[in-house]
Amino acid sequence: PTDAETKDLAEGLGLATFHDDRNFGHLPKGEARNYGDRTFTAMMYAKIVCVQLISHLGYDLLFQDVDIVWYKNPLNYFHDKSNPYYNFDMYFQEDGALTSRYAPYSANSGFYYVRNNEKTRYLFTSLLYRYDDVLQANSHQQTLVQLMADHASLYGLRVKVLSRDMEEFPGGWHYHRKNKEFMKKVVTGEINPYLFHMSWTKNKDNKVKFFQQMGLWYVKDVCIAQTKSTILEGIDGGGVGVALDENGNENPPLVQPCCLAEPNIVCHYRDKPSKIPCSDKDPIDKGKPSFW
Repeated sequence: PTDAETKDLAEGLGLATFHDDRNFGHLPKGEARNYGDRTFTAMMYAKIVCVQLISHLGYDLLFQDVDIVWYKNPLNYFHDKSNPYYNFDMYFQEDGALTSRYAPYSANSGFYYVRNNEKTRYLFTSLLYRYDDVLQANSHQQTLVQLMADHASLYGLRVKVLSRDMEEFPGGWHYHRKNKEFMKKVVTGEINPYLFHMSWTKNKDNKVKFFQQMGLWYVKDVCIAQTKSTILEGIDGGGVGVALDENGNENPPLVQPCCLAEPNIVCHYRDKPSKIPCSDKDPIDKGKPSFW
């Protein structure tokens, strides 16, 4: 986490964290309102440093943005030695934007897996030294893709981009651009991907709404955009009881007040993919028909 408030929330949900105030204390606490704005670009520094530190320590790593929901553990895909793509250094979800800006890979830097070796350690050290390029381009993704292309040519770095035509790793391109039938198969369970990445979406508010429509939102309303102390103080005057798991161990303090066993499905827009028909809602894109 880049601030103490987020660290407290994460630990309150049972996650292990590392907070480096020296490197991250100057970063903004609020969310970006648009892709590429000042807050968005400033946070790209954190995306570089957190990965470089883990890589430097000698670990394989999985990096993901927080706008991703797992259906099943994606590490199983990367650890499977029978996988025909096993012998790559890095794996990326395809972004979907086949533009020259992200050529030649069209790699989405919001979800990727890295095998630790000399080539990948050098790549992330080089990326840290190229943060000025990120500021110039307003894009961590663009700079990383350019650098990977250089390292693939110069040092033999092996990069695999998981095609947007695969069923295993869908994202915002599928949600907003691909034909409706694919997303209908996702929401009905006919397709069983590893995860869903709500990329290609303007801001946090819309991401939450789309996750709610998809049946992928498991957070109680009382906990949205709140600090740990505010959540605990606001429930029964701070008298939240201790909850135990099936083995009698104490649960982290925010699990009971914040987490839902079943998704909170809410309709917002008729034209976006949804778990249930939302035909009575207005479209977010003017004139678009109902998804169902």
